[in-house]
Amino acid sequence: MNKILLILISLIPSISFATSSSENLDLTSHMAGYIALTIFALAYIFVMLEEFTHLRKSKPVILAAGIIWAIIGWVYATNGIPHAAEVAVRHNFLEFAELFLFLLVAMTYIESMRERLVFDKLKVWLVSREFTYRQLFWLTGFIAFFMSPIADNLTTALVMGAVVLAVGAGNARFISIGFVNIVVAANAGGAFSPFGDITTLMVWQKGLIDFQQFFVLFLPSAVNYLIPASIMHFAIKNEKPKATDETVDIKTGGILITILFLFTIATAVSFHNFLHLPPAMGMMTGLGYLMVASYFIKRQAPKEKDSERFNIFTMVSRAEWDTLLFFFGVIVSVGGLGFMGYLALVSEAMYVQLGATYANVLVGILSAIVDNIPVMFAVLTMTPDMSLGQWLLVTLTAGVGGSLLSIGSAAGVALMGQSKGYYTFVSHLKWIWAIALGYGASIVTHLWINAALFDVPI
Repeated sequence: MNKILLILISLIPSISFATSSSENLDLTSHMAGYIALTIFALAYIFVMLEEFTHLRKSKPVILAAGIIWAIIGWVYATNGIPHAAEVAVRHNFLEFAELFLFLLVAMTYIESMRERLVFDKLKVWLVSREFTYRQLFWLTGFIAFFMSPIADNLTTALVMGAVVLAVGAGNARFISIGFVNIVVAANAGGAFSPFGDITTLMVWQKGLIDFQQFFVLFLPSAVNYLIPASIMHFAIKNEKPKATDETVDIKTGGILITILFLFTIATAVSFHNFLHLPPAMGMMTGLGYLMVASYFIKRQAPKEKDSERFNIFTMVSRAEWDTLLFFFGVIVSVGGLGFMGYLALVSEAMYVQLGATYANVLVGILSAIVDNIPVMFAVLTMTPDMSLGQWLLVTLTAGVGGSLLSIGSAAGVALMGQSKGYYTFVSHLKWIWAIALGYGASIVTHLWINAALFDVPI
């Protein structure tokens, strides 16, 4: 790989025009830019083929990030301004660090609640109530919609997916449609909360939208979920699944950890709103709550086997490290392409020529194909001049647009792996027309009820 990199770099001609240390070099029509674009495109192809190649998505993007910045560093060094690239990449590191620490704490809490059987208790309670399939369809959807703003859409989809698999055993049609419903509900619910999706978290941490302002998206998000759910409702037979006598008891400390998680969220919001500190600092303080609580949880459960005793560092190790490292690769790679000047070109094409509204609708459609994280990070890096209403619109579309395809969101990809073949790309595609109706209706709803916000500058 080193030899290949040296060969690629040797092909890069020097840039002859003069520049000062405060200026960025425009590499968009330069061999360096073309190579970087090609490397990122190849890396992302491997990400999209993860289901078939079984190559973890973090591996190609991390490699691409390193190569892209090596090319940038070489070009800037040969032009006598080596520190410009260093400053830029450090800025990318800072953006990732805040996102990483925030997500690490949230994932640790979720894993802790999972280990203490909090989610299993919810699953067994739903299964044992002898609801009909239609009732379970709506109940799992509503729980996913309201759970996602707190626990994030990925965790919500996995938990509710386990419920649907349990109650729908032997009913492939219910499982397939139930999974589509959960993906749409989890993504829609995550769109009106800073904690519901990575994209909303990125927008909040950027300071473009205040915490309480996200909740004006509640009604558009609800419309996005309710329209396709109402259509799919008629495809489910109103029968009852077999009852179960399974019981689950929450382990010692499970309720306490759940309460501390809610308190941690409140701490992060307070740090940001009242102390003007990064939300990640509040989340790390919340991790401190859990670390201290873990000591007392161990002392209250002396009869548990050593392998079953609660260990906070084991919970940290169970975080989605592939996902966290994937975010690193994406943020640093897209940051590199932006530093080369490509995002400025895209911003000109989308937000100047198309207009903000059409561009933001397009962002949602792109999110279904590429993934909403690199798309949203690109928008945040471009920072187009938009009103509060437009920033809320792109937050909405990037969050719910991924529901159009099963590969468009982390929730959909995760459920494809969990469904044992019941939920596939094709089975989701059958309902794209209904989901698209919800997508369009949610945009119209936002444009209508939040029209006054389109005149509010950021």
